Amino acid sequence: MQDKQKEIAFFDAHAAADDYNVFSESTNAKLINSFMRLVRPPAGGKVLDLGCGSGIFTYLLSQRGLDATGLDISPKLLELARRKYPALTFVEGDVEDLPFEDNSVDGVLLSGLVHHLPEPSLCAGEVFRVLKPGGRFMAFDPNRWNPFMYLYRDHSSPFYSAVGVTENERPVLARHMVETFANVKFCAGTEYLSGLAYRYVTSPIARVALPVYNFLDDWLFRPAFMRPYSPFVLTYGKKP
Repeated sequence: MQDKQKEIAFFDAHAAADDYNVFSESTNAKLINSFMRLVRPPAGGKVLDLGCGSGIFTYLLSQRGLDATGLDISPKLLELARRKYPALTFVEGDVEDLPFEDNSVDGVLLSGLVHHLPEPSLCAGEVFRVLKPGGRFMAFDPNRWNPFMYLYRDHSSPFYSAVGVTENERPVLARHMVETFANVKFCAGTEYLSGLAYRYVTSPIARVALPVYNFLDDWLFRPAFMRPYSPFVLTYGKKP
């Protein structure tokens, strides 16, 4: 089971040093474009940004004309979010026990969240509960089939580094993500996404190699046969 206090302490510590906005502006825009395409929220629709951190995706969703609310487990990151985006609503809470009513939202973004959860079906069930019938979700998470993600972030790799990651964090497999959400009655699918440039990583060693990684990610996974090895899995689904 996940130690919630360890999770809170980890992300609170990040709030003291940075805002945990790890991607470039173009990458943030690419992820929001993917959300709009896969979730297709109605104009002015109510959407949740789960694992919102310091609020960048909540803000970008609001800029698309959506009624966006951010939720995170870290009170310190939420302090940053409220300071940066005072017009938006941010809620402290646990994705395994969402403080929202049944059938109350049009769309849900899981912001790099699912790969932190040892039992993601609990979160999937809560997403299903709060979505209106016909509502949709999208999640983005690191792909275990990607060689960089596997070597650096998977516990079974001889090069695994625990620097800058939580205890339960690990890359995901697309088929497992589909199963997780399908098991709670979603009509679910996956896509792969590359070209996501990082602006910040915690590990000093990885930070040195970051420009090379960003360059490789931008062209290596463009061919169709390489897409299953892309750095990120997009999982999406619709509530019947």
